[in-house]
Amino acid sequence: MEKLKPESSIVILTGAGISKESGLDTFRDVGGVWSKFRLEDVATPEGFARDPQRVHEFYNARRRNLLDPEVKPNRAHDALARLEQEWPGEVLLVTQNIDDLHERAGSRNLIHMHGELFKVRSLYTHRVLEWQEDLTLETLCPDTGRPGGLRPHVVWFGEMPLEMERIYEALSNCTLFMSIGTSGTVYPAANFVYEAHQSGAYTVELNLEPSNGATFFQSHRHGPATEVVPVFVDEVLARR
Repeated sequence: MEKLKPESSIVILTGAGISKESGLDTFRDVGGVWSKFRLEDVATPEGFARDPQRVHEFYNARRRNLLDPEVKPNRAHDALARLEQEWPGEVLLVTQNIDDLHERAGSRNLIHMHGELFKVRSLYTHRVLEWQEDLTLETLCPDTGRPGGLRPHVVWFGEMPLEMERIYEALSNCTLFMSIGTSGTVYPAANFVYEAHQSGAYTVELNLEPSNGATFFQSHRHGPATEVVPVFVDEVLARR
């Protein structure tokens, strides 16, 4: 990695691997919350249409888990927030995670491409609302006073991720692309490294093991996010 200019822009993609070290389940955890449900039942529009109460119960449990005082940002979250604060150019953090650990750590220029657990969306008005309570079929929509009109503000399989135009624009202009804690199997995020590489960015993977798109990365750092991310952030800041 060559010396980065102060005006260089950085795009960071994070996945479930960075939140796992804070105590949150990933899709692939054996015995974790995702292993007890079929994705078709709780993470698709069709599943919500068939049994909205089951979907609400699933996300209610995840919301309560995120409210657990033991779940908090880890050293990797903190390091990325520090990079944004200290880097003179733009740092855009794109996360596939629906938790709020990046915000709690201090990241502000942030896109939740798959939505946010602490938000709901009105099916009546399409407005997105802050929300930390349980949802049921009897929950009243604040906009209309009618029951049953709220859904988690989460991008389900078959739905378009959020703010894709802004993400692709940032990828086309970045100098450094970092991918952290993601397996490289979920699209379109799995394609971000290719977009950044095609635009001439230096690409770095920080992961427990090589991802499916490992060949597109020019550099690899393997290990827990709490170990490899702070060290790499220090290296980036030293190259200003």
